[in-house]
Amino acid sequence: MARTSRLAECATAVNKTNLGRRLLMLTCMKPRLLRLQKSTNDSAWGMGVGLAKCTVKGMVEREYSGGKPVHRVTMKEILSTHFFHSFDFCKDDIERRPSENLGQVLFGERIETSPYKENNAIKWASRWDYILVSMPHTNIQWFSIMNSLVIVLFLSGMVAMIMLRTLHKDIARYNQVDQEDAQEESGWKQVHGDVFRPPRKGMLLSVFLGQGTQIFIMTFITLFLACLGFLSPANRGALMTCSVVLWVLLGTPAGYVSARLYKTFGGEKWKTNVLLTALLCPGIVFADFFLMNLILWVEGSSAAIPFGTLVAILALWFGISVPLTFIGAYFGFKKPAIEQPVRTNQIPRQIPEQSFFTKPIPGIVMGGILPFGCIFIQLFFILNSIWSHQMYYMFGFLFLVFIILLITCSEATILLCYFHLCAEDYHWWWRSFLTSGFTAAYLFVYAFHYFFSKLQIVGAASTILYFGYTSIMVLIFFLFTGTIGFFACFWFVNKIYSVVKVD
Repeated sequence: MARTSRLAECATAVNKTNLGRRLLMLTCMKPRLLRLQKSTNDSAWGMGVGLAKCTVKGMVEREYSGGKPVHRVTMKEILSTHFFHSFDFCKDDIERRPSENLGQVLFGERIETSPYKENNAIKWASRWDYILVSMPHTNIQWFSIMNSLVIVLFLSGMVAMIMLRTLHKDIARYNQVDQEDAQEESGWKQVHGDVFRPPRKGMLLSVFLGQGTQIFIMTFITLFLACLGFLSPANRGALMTCSVVLWVLLGTPAGYVSARLYKTFGGEKWKTNVLLTALLCPGIVFADFFLMNLILWVEGSSAAIPFGTLVAILALWFGISVPLTFIGAYFGFKKPAIEQPVRTNQIPRQIPEQSFFTKPIPGIVMGGILPFGCIFIQLFFILNSIWSHQMYYMFGFLFLVFIILLITCSEATILLCYFHLCAEDYHWWWRSFLTSGFTAAYLFVYAFHYFFSKLQIVGAASTILYFGYTSIMVLIFFLFTGTIGFFACFWFVNKIYSVVKVD
């Protein structure tokens, strides 16, 4: 095959490895080095070839393969005399025939090819569709969605029962002022004079909520763009670049939310509030990231971020994000404090003795279980894409899980908040944030389990890198889920106390 115009052929590996049904257009160019890469997971090996903004990843996994791999592939570079230019998929009924000049590639094993003619009916925007449908992980993704929907339906039923039955009866009873028993308040109405008492460490809570709002909007826009196909999984770094740019440009909502809530809490140190909102959480993430990058520099890794790129990130942070945060905080402090539906008593009410399940720590620990149950299957694929050289391409499923997580965090936090208010415990501000935010603790435990059960990372540097980047992910997820739970509870508490008559 001396010219590009020769008949394109489809290369499929022999030895029954299920690497077949991959169609590769071959062009005779100068010899290229084809890198076969061993996955960190011992149960799988595969190869990836970059081509035309679309990456072919052939993966042989024991649970999906009917045969045995040709050889245990290690990190080797194998000389291939042809360059893989574009691809499609072969039909099972196409007769295979030997290749003319592919050479010995896989440890001396011959390569078989199938005749192929380019299908021009496939549009460029739809080039991934066949891969996504044919992947075995698709069924698992649907199972994950169904599992999450069951949890959502369960929580929705519980919330509906509380809102339509319990709360409706309570409000009707509390508003009957002509009956004698209406004067005997009990349950959640009894703490109406303390439920909006400003929380302790309101400065820190408002800073967390400002940053959480910034992360929430950034995540939503990024996933939405990925679902529309603007962020191709083959375009390495596109997803991260989009996230960083959006985070930089969304400093205004962070400053506004933080300042408005801090003013509602009665805070007066507005300069400290703005500085912490702009610097605290991003500073922690950048310090962790710089430490990880320093380790890569010491190890001489090509994955290390150049010093100039780090300076550019700092310039974006201090030159764009911080000023935008100050602008948002300015408008937030100019607005009046959020008006509460009931007045707050001057003397705090004593909280009665609580049962085990209404104490703060058990409630917080239980609150993160159901939200984590909605995401743990999706989390497995995300960790595989980060650490096991697999490609993550199902952004539609991820967006659905995002919506389900949003609903689950909100409903679980509202349920626990209602139970605590019925037990006359009015300290709901921090508890609502920590209840849904504790999902991040389960994420860290799962990442810890994944490290020891799925990966075979050796060396102190690699271990530090894994847990360092995991810590960044856990912090971001903590702020993200905590913010969802807080605003869900804030809406719920304002709603129920605005419809009762209080003397």
